[in-house]
Amino acid sequence: MKTIRISDLDNVAVALHPIAEGEEITAGGITVKALMDIPQGHKIALLPIKKGENVVKYGFPIGHATEDAAPGTWMHTHNVKTNLEGEMEYTYTPSLTFPEKVEPETFQGFRRKDGRAAIRNEIWIIPTVGCVNDIAKKIVADNQDLVTGSIEGLYTFTHPFGCSQTGHDHAQTRKLLAALVRHPNAAAVLVLHLGCENLQHDQFVEELGEYDHDRVKFLTCQEVDDEFTAARDILKELAAYAGQFKREPISVSDLVVGMKCGGSDGLSGITANPTIGRFSDMMGQRGGSTVLTEVPEMFGAEGFLMDRCINHDVFVKAEHMINSFKDYFISHNEVVYDNPSPGNKQGGITTLEDKSCGCVQKGGTAPIMDVIGYGDPVVTKGLNMLYGPGNDLVSATAMTAAGAHLILFSTGRGTPFSAPAPTLKISTNTPLAQKKSGWIDFNTGVIADGEKTIDETAKDLLDLVIRVASGEQTKAEKHGFREISIFKDGVVL
Repeated sequence: MKTIRISDLDNVAVALHPIAEGEEITAGGITVKALMDIPQGHKIALLPIKKGENVVKYGFPIGHATEDAAPGTWMHTHNVKTNLEGEMEYTYTPSLTFPEKVEPETFQGFRRKDGRAAIRNEIWIIPTVGCVNDIAKKIVADNQDLVTGSIEGLYTFTHPFGCSQTGHDHAQTRKLLAALVRHPNAAAVLVLHLGCENLQHDQFVEELGEYDHDRVKFLTCQEVDDEFTAARDILKELAAYAGQFKREPISVSDLVVGMKCGGSDGLSGITANPTIGRFSDMMGQRGGSTVLTEVPEMFGAEGFLMDRCINHDVFVKAEHMINSFKDYFISHNEVVYDNPSPGNKQGGITTLEDKSCGCVQKGGTAPIMDVIGYGDPVVTKGLNMLYGPGNDLVSATAMTAAGAHLILFSTGRGTPFSAPAPTLKISTNTPLAQKKSGWIDFNTGVIADGEKTIDETAKDLLDLVIRVASGEQTKAEKHGFREISIFKDGVVL
């Protein structure tokens, strides 16, 4: 099969493999001859499309034609334009499908003293200000001998913020860093201050709230003669604390999994993202939790989401989340729909509606149980929506801060980065998986190749998630890749 018509309502098909000019293809019972070469992941018109008429994919308009297009025409940025504008009003018309419950599997994880589950047993150093980044890196390098027994790593997550920020921007940094300190994959944490930064110790402790004094310790570099010796002494204590945790059987219902896409292509919404969506539904069946973010990449695809809110209160929160993010764009005098990226377009994504309809496939079909803010934790089982941008590093960091134990990251173009939480890279197509085998953990290109169904692939993905939760390293972990990026919205003093 070389093409797919995703919905019977669609007037375009997607090329699962490259189509040559003059080649006949059949999709959804309609046969056309390609009037030009059609790259993999790109769209071909199945029916005549008049200028101004909607181009329909996923059963939804993804824009309108800017010129007449005959069947067989390549439909892309040269002849399709978005229909989207600014804020919208939404109506709540509930349409809820509850997945049938199944007995959850178990993974070999760590049980923290507060009852939370973890899939890694690491020591983290969290700098409160960018000025101590290099000190944090040296402390990590100098103390690798403490990584013994059940301790699986000593890491720091550097950033340029924590000072010269004001108001909401400063509060956002403080909230995000405190959320990372609470993350269950960190068995123990050293919070590293400079001493003169805006993000003062007392302020950070207030943000953090109640904490285990054996698990979280602080060091202010300006207050000691030798910060490296002082850090070593503290880390010995933290290592003794972290080393007491051992892997044990834990229910999959305790897992929180973030879902993200980046470097997307025209197959993202056909192979990888629907597989992740099916996985999300499977997690819901097992009583687990999943997190969907990238609010700007919900624009134009709200119809897939809004009516799935579990109740009117959650619907109101979802409506506020989407429109407030549009206000964020407008307040910075930016075009709300200045998306997709050059790489997305090269991969076959034409408009934001096209990108969004593919992006939200990761949310599956289950009800949306809650909508949470940036830096807030997941507290409700099932599918959660999280306020955050589309930027890969920023949104993956936000999902980690929300408590995601690991992150599923689908990509059609490829990307090597990883969040602090283990980040599984899922390719949309087989050529990418073959070319970048050092990046890609899981290949959903087998769906486009006709080798497996979405259901079969999702079951394979669940099996992989359980293995990773039990200690199997992702490709990025093996390379030592892990970093954070904080959502910034304010002036620099």
